[in-house]
Amino acid sequence: MKSFSDSYKAAGVDVTAGYRAVELMKSHVARTMTKGVLAGIGGFGGLFELDMTGIEKPVLVSGTDGVGTKIKIAFLMDKHDTVGIDCVAMCVNDIICCGAKPQFFLDYIAIGKNYPEKVAKIVSGVAEGCVQSECALIGGETAEHPGLMPENEYDLAGFSVGVVDKSKILQPDTQKAGDIMIGIKSSGVHSNGFSLVRKVFDVNEKNISKYYDELGATLGETLLTPTRIYVKAIMSLLDAVNVKSISHITGGGFYENIPRSLPDGISAKIQRKDVQVLPIFDVIAKTGNIPERDMFNTFNMGVGMTVVVDKNDVDKAIAAIKATGEDAYVLGELVDSDEGVIIE
Repeated sequence: MKSFSDSYKAAGVDVTAGYRAVELMKSHVARTMTKGVLAGIGGFGGLFELDMTGIEKPVLVSGTDGVGTKIKIAFLMDKHDTVGIDCVAMCVNDIICCGAKPQFFLDYIAIGKNYPEKVAKIVSGVAEGCVQSECALIGGETAEHPGLMPENEYDLAGFSVGVVDKSKILQPDTQKAGDIMIGIKSSGVHSNGFSLVRKVFDVNEKNISKYYDELGATLGETLLTPTRIYVKAIMSLLDAVNVKSISHITGGGFYENIPRSLPDGISAKIQRKDVQVLPIFDVIAKTGNIPERDMFNTFNMGVGMTVVVDKNDVDKAIAAIKATGEDAYVLGELVDSDEGVIIE
């Protein structure tokens, strides 16, 4: 007998809509399947068999995150097939900072009312993020929350697990003055600082469609640009040179994230003129009259990740990154200092 409950439906939860959503998302999930997946979606737990080839002492690395208030932009634009990419990116881009390769991902969607087609669009973005990061979407949860949130709204979070050989975990303590910091370009605001962005532009259905010549797009299109996923670039880089540290530039910008990957007594010295700031950040700063120090302490400013290598490995490192389709350049150098980040 097929599961259904008229009483539960009357309370605001339609279990049959949940089954319909699962059917619609199956084709998207299928795109992410890797050889480690032992069972499809629908069980009580996602099964995944690690490939231990070449790994002597495996260490599991986990990461979890959400999309944040960027999701409000998706509501206003009624576009739901990209925020899933952001969700995956925020998790896997953290995992790779210690040298780990993401293996699988799970998502959690809390929604006011389960509209199967909308849920399937959200999951299509999650699946695309998994494809870009070469990890499998092995499970998830869609929870209908009537009375807790408006029917047309939802929240999205995720969780990912990666693996690294213990001997290959990055060792930031090996960094020294004279090492070079490389910046890998971002695609825009990514998924951080959107509470400030929404305040600056007083974001609503009308001004989200405003076209900016300096952006070459509408405000909404620019803000909803998905977060770059750097898994392929970092895996290629790790094979090419000795990487000393990696930072994912998220909330807190340069001043919070870069020092997390530096040892005591070492700082990153960056020339402001060398930072290739994307136009959206100039628009934000100008519109909101935001001091430059606050901009660099809130946003990625056009740099999605930083990596530190020996000065003799710079050219080879940048070439390895660019070979994967990302863009990178010398951002600064490490110096003896306790300031963390120095922008001149």
